[in-house]
Amino acid sequence: MRVPSAPLLMCLPLSDIRDGARIVTSSQANVPDLESTAVPLFPIPRAPGCPLDPAPELAELQERAPLVRVRLWDDSTPWLVTRHAEQCALLSDRRVSADWMQPGYPFHSQFLRDHHEEGQFLTAMEGPEHLRLRRMIARPFTPRKVEQLRPTVQQVVDDHIDALLAGPNPADFVADFALPIPSITICHVLGVPYEDHDFFQHAIRTMTGSDVPDDAVNKSQGELYHYLAKLIGRKLAAPEDDLLSQLATERLATGQLNRHQLVMLVLFLLISGHETTASMIALGTLALLQHPDQITVLKDSDGPEVAAAVDELLRYLTTVQPGRRRVAVEDIEIGGQVIRAGEGLILPEEIGNRDENVFPDAGELDLRRDASQQLAFGFGVHKCTGQPLARLELQVVFAALFRRIPTLTLAADLGDLPFMDDGLGYGVKKMPVSW
Repeated sequence: MRVPSAPLLMCLPLSDIRDGARIVTSSQANVPDLESTAVPLFPIPRAPGCPLDPAPELAELQERAPLVRVRLWDDSTPWLVTRHAEQCALLSDRRVSADWMQPGYPFHSQFLRDHHEEGQFLTAMEGPEHLRLRRMIARPFTPRKVEQLRPTVQQVVDDHIDALLAGPNPADFVADFALPIPSITICHVLGVPYEDHDFFQHAIRTMTGSDVPDDAVNKSQGELYHYLAKLIGRKLAAPEDDLLSQLATERLATGQLNRHQLVMLVLFLLISGHETTASMIALGTLALLQHPDQITVLKDSDGPEVAAAVDELLRYLTTVQPGRRRVAVEDIEIGGQVIRAGEGLILPEEIGNRDENVFPDAGELDLRRDASQQLAFGFGVHKCTGQPLARLELQVVFAALFRRIPTLTLAADLGDLPFMDDGLGYGVKKMPVSW
């Protein structure tokens, strides 16, 4: 059975979904509710020199209205939902669907539209099947189970801080620290044997790399697919206390999943959880290095205060672009507009998280802020299942990093750092640091 290609999962270049910065007037776009305004092409690039902030035009659109029309690569004009309240309301509305198969779904690119029938992933499912699969993987990600992993994650972080200090100075913070921590952690949760960690980490790094050729990505994904299929067989024969063993014995052996479905579910967990957490570790560290006063706040914090600081970093930064996509399956009246059935919706968390009505002085990083309403993990039935694990990893990293390495500093100009801005994930590719 064919494994969906890696570009379908991760690597959708913005060159496929953006054709310059042209603006189309509302009369050309046939959008009657914006008669006197232009319909901007979306996604909107970030301002030069401001890699940690959303595009300024998004704030302008947010000021204009809670819902505005934007134009996509295919000349469709879905609704852009600009404000926090409307994003939450729509993400939890049963009349809104994440299903790619629904007519009017606002695809990111021609490639995704042409290949969407090759396979639906958990984030694109709805109804009973979506709930069934979420429940299957939920047990290891409950807050209680995740908290039991804290000593393990702490050891992983401490080991990598030790390795960073013992290695070359300067070092690449992304390759030497941000990437391996979530990889090792998810290997532990899944039950990947320690002797296979190098293969596993190399495969994930290749699949999620922003500058890796497609043939190498596909080859690595195929190798990982077949590795997982074999590992599932081993878990069936000799189950252990891990997620793969649980799924193999409780779901595969009883016919609730076939082997392909199980492998694809595990691949989804690997890719969705690994890249976003790694990107947040790197971006969060970069943001703190740009705001040394906030490092002081973090070093003076502990327990719940560190958890609150992580929420603020998740609010301030964005690792997913360009906006969650949905489609209305019934008419919806909201924000002074009527969304018709079959009209697409784009809900960018980066602007919802910068809504001044919810987060005053939203453009400022303030680790003492109550940012518990941030939307980094989504909202509603599709809220990230693995968020407790991601939170734990980030809490352990940021509680330890600047206490262990108080002289950590960026060893390059901010403007010289390469960023991943050509796909669905956002982050920094390489980040030299010294101490």
